[in-house]
Amino acid sequence: MTDQNRADKLPASWDPKSHETALYEEWVDKGYFTADPASTKPAFSIVLPPPNVTGQLHMGHALDHTLMDAIARRKRMQGFEVLWLPGMDHAGIATQTKVEAMLRETEGKKRWDYEREEFIEHVWEWKKKFGGTIGAQMRAIGDSVDWSRERFTLDERLSRAVQTIFKKLYDQGMIYQANRLVNWSPVLETAVSDIEVVYKDVEGELVSIRYGSMNDDEPHVIVATTRVETMLGDVAVAVHPDDERYKDLVGTTLPHPFLPDRQMIVVADDYVDPEFGTGAVKITPAHDPNDYALGQRHNLEMPTIMDSTGHIAGTGTQFDGMDRYEARVKIREALAEQGRIVKEIRPYVHSVGHSERSGEAVEPRLSLQWFVKVDKLAQMAGDAVREGDTVIHPKSSEPRYFEWVDDMHDWCISRQLWWGHRIPIWYGPERTNESGEVERDIVCVGPDEQAPEGYVQDPDVLDTWFSSALWPFSTMGWPDKTPELEKFYPTSVLVTAYDILFFWVARMMMFGTFAASQTPETLGEGKDGRPQIPFTDLFLHGLVRDEHGRKMSKSLGNGIDPMDWVERFGADALRFTLARGANPGVDLPIGEDSAQSSRNFATKLYNATKFALMNGARVGELPAREELTDADRWILDRLEAVRVAVDEYLDRYQFAKANELLYQFAWGEFCDWYLEYAKVQIPRDLEAAEPEAKRIGENTQLVLGQVLNAVLRLLHPAMPFVTEVLWKALTDEESLNVAAWPTEALTNGGAALDEEAARRMADVEKLITEIRRFRSDQGVKPSQKVPAAVDFASCDLAEQEGLVRSLAKVEVPASGFAPSASIEVRLSTSTVVVALDTSGTVDKAAERKRLEKDLATANKELETTAKKLGNENFLAKAPEAVVEKIRNRQKVAQEEVARITARLEELA
Repeated sequence: MTDQNRADKLPASWDPKSHETALYEEWVDKGYFTADPASTKPAFSIVLPPPNVTGQLHMGHALDHTLMDAIARRKRMQGFEVLWLPGMDHAGIATQTKVEAMLRETEGKKRWDYEREEFIEHVWEWKKKFGGTIGAQMRAIGDSVDWSRERFTLDERLSRAVQTIFKKLYDQGMIYQANRLVNWSPVLETAVSDIEVVYKDVEGELVSIRYGSMNDDEPHVIVATTRVETMLGDVAVAVHPDDERYKDLVGTTLPHPFLPDRQMIVVADDYVDPEFGTGAVKITPAHDPNDYALGQRHNLEMPTIMDSTGHIAGTGTQFDGMDRYEARVKIREALAEQGRIVKEIRPYVHSVGHSERSGEAVEPRLSLQWFVKVDKLAQMAGDAVREGDTVIHPKSSEPRYFEWVDDMHDWCISRQLWWGHRIPIWYGPERTNESGEVERDIVCVGPDEQAPEGYVQDPDVLDTWFSSALWPFSTMGWPDKTPELEKFYPTSVLVTAYDILFFWVARMMMFGTFAASQTPETLGEGKDGRPQIPFTDLFLHGLVRDEHGRKMSKSLGNGIDPMDWVERFGADALRFTLARGANPGVDLPIGEDSAQSSRNFATKLYNATKFALMNGARVGELPAREELTDADRWILDRLEAVRVAVDEYLDRYQFAKANELLYQFAWGEFCDWYLEYAKVQIPRDLEAAEPEAKRIGENTQLVLGQVLNAVLRLLHPAMPFVTEVLWKALTDEESLNVAAWPTEALTNGGAALDEEAARRMADVEKLITEIRRFRSDQGVKPSQKVPAAVDFASCDLAEQEGLVRSLAKVEVPASGFAPSASIEVRLSTSTVVVALDTSGTVDKAAERKRLEKDLATANKELETTAKKLGNENFLAKAPEAVVEKIRNRQKVAQEEVARITARLEELA
């Protein structure tokens, strides 16, 4: 095949849309991503953090998936049997909310208008219809997951795992039922997880209420609140033990303004800040977390004053039946009629928790719920990291992890929903005991057991995070002993954002270590008698933010749809942008400029490969080192240094450093320099060239092919599509998915680095750069050759004279050469003088016009950067990296203004 025919295998330009979808489906069809538990290769496994079935991939997902895919692809190339297991989470509240909204819109019905099983059937139908969005998006960005093992948290096998671990925990007294204060959603009528509560600043009113006598000489206290309605649940007033103002009141009682049968006791507690407000605090244990804790300490009653929908109920007052916000107004008015509103009611901005799913303010509410006792579980999860069984990257995240697991509260796991894993607790028929109390038997039913006849199952379902906590091992078949568990468990690394370190990661660690302690025969033995851990490495990346460092949100309108970038720039550009910015534990600001830069990089790679193929680049055995030119030895040595550094970075999850290094090498050293050297070293008519020139040209073709071969392999994990197309055109081999990861043998053949060749090529680059800069300053056209005298022998560059003259566009001067100017260039061992004759090559009028236009542009840039750097608000909010980038732009603009001004003065 001729060089032109090989180059013709590539279209004229890189169009991602023409390749990505077909390539991905080909990879899946050929089974490149399907793991084989029977393989003798060393195992490497990752489980995909399961996205919600309701959702679509956002930029955070795209970052997560890009990094996992890069890891998985590299490990396959390194000879591992890789399982990257995908799946989705049933997302209890999120999914049920969407289905309820759909049914209201389409059928005008609420959940309660259906039988439970009928409603759940509607949810499954919705899931089948809308649950495939994320799968299609994962394909679009190139996730190399094992689709044959895709899992769903409500799959039958995963449900069996949930029932198994619930029963094991219950039988050991680690799951219990209790009345506790929880976050309650009045719209969804369920307890909600901490992670499903978002805090917003709300404008409210601070109302001061007088409790006790209306006579100033008789016992009374004044308290302030933003939630007047909760005073119906007040059972006490708290003051600080050392507050002399209230010493005589501690232990006494005050009548409730609306509940004559309730006396509110005055208690002393260190919780109260005597310097804040009046130093007295109203206590509503059933509707405030701090009050609840104080109520437990003082053994106070805890009356609940609201029903599940947020309406006042059971108080026996005229406010029963009112919505909490209506009651807030009416109670305040009633208190004012009694003269108990003191001081002026004033606006007050405070932080209020809101349900992420339904949007309303959550209500702290005392409720009968199921809990996991976490003390032993949390200790095992903490010990796993302390003992080094699981290593957290970056290490700086460890204190945050320990802070959570060492101070964890019991976990509320029940939700008052219908969609989810129903709690496997069954209640027997009610009966009255000898004391006249109503009681019933409670049975926890395992996956292979049946509830006794006549027993009724608990209506609640488990918190979604309960099943997600089992994900690393339930997806591989636990509690059964399966080939997947035997080969791929524990998983090798978990990749996720640092913001769910507590909500998901810590819980996986708790349940993973507990399950291993109960069933070592299926999950394996841990180290030194400790339980097996679910993953050996935990890599925490930062959050994706906009280019100004702000969190992406609907309210700011600064969100970026990753699928939009795939459509406009290609999947490789999206992935490379994210991988190039992903430092462990550090947030990543990105904008369209970043995506365009990555798109340009893909185009650069494409054009470079096409040029190399047109000039005979091929993969084959390299000649002996002594037969190569300095340029050839230099690029091979640089390639080896880059390969070593990239491996070191990727082994430490330093994706940003690895990909930035590859970008700089591929674009700068290879494309901008070595390809230019190759143009000179490969004769136009290779076959007709002199033997020595032909030998150098053929060697250069092999070096070109070798470097491209390695670079495309190194870039494949981050940019799988364009590298696949180019590598197959270069090598005529099957696929990069089954190619080997580069080693020393592939880069420079294991030869010792040639420091002298590197020195000489650094001098060549500097000499060419300085001559080009001088020509540009003189206004010489880039394509125009000018005569120049250079003593190449004196600076040890005699063999590189052809490269310098060709790339700097300077020709050998004729006799009688009279230079018009000269420059001195300081090289590694000497200073060389370049004498040039540029007379007659510059149109001074045209050059002045061009320079004046450039000066206007530089001054505009100077003005823009100065304005930004003079904006205090911008400097306070923008990330340091963004500010530093603008400072650099300002510095470049200042240098340009000085350079152009000086040149205009010369021309004048």
